[in-house]
Amino acid sequence: MELAKIRSLSDDELQHQETTASEQLFRLRFQVSMGQNDGVKKLRQLRKEIAQIKTVARERELGVRGATHDVAPASAKTSAGGPPTPAQMDELKMLGKRLGTAGRVIAVLLIFAVIGMSIFRYAG
Repeated sequence: MELAKIRSLSDDELQHQETTASEQLFRLRFQVSMGQNDGVKKLRQLRKEIAQIKTVARERELGVRGATHDVAPASAKTSAGGPPTPAQMDELKMLGKRLGTAGRVIAVLLIFAVIGMSIFRYAG
């Protein structure tokens, strides 16, 4: 299949085409291993087609190379490569505060554990 034809497929058709090509590749590999078929050229062609399909799907996912179909972003909270939005900055600050508090709690617990082990070792 030509790359232009692959790019013109919808996301569902692209997924179906990848599944079909993968199944064909599996069957052909099985036939070659059993000695029934000597389809080296077809193996190469199927591997190339699967790679092209996966590449186009990934391009659409990332929004690269002017993908022809609109794809919803993986996460509505993140912007692709741009500066963080104010909502994202607020969330980052809140997470930073949580991590800071958790870090202090862990440090205090670690100190108590060391003191406890020292007392147990030397007093007992």
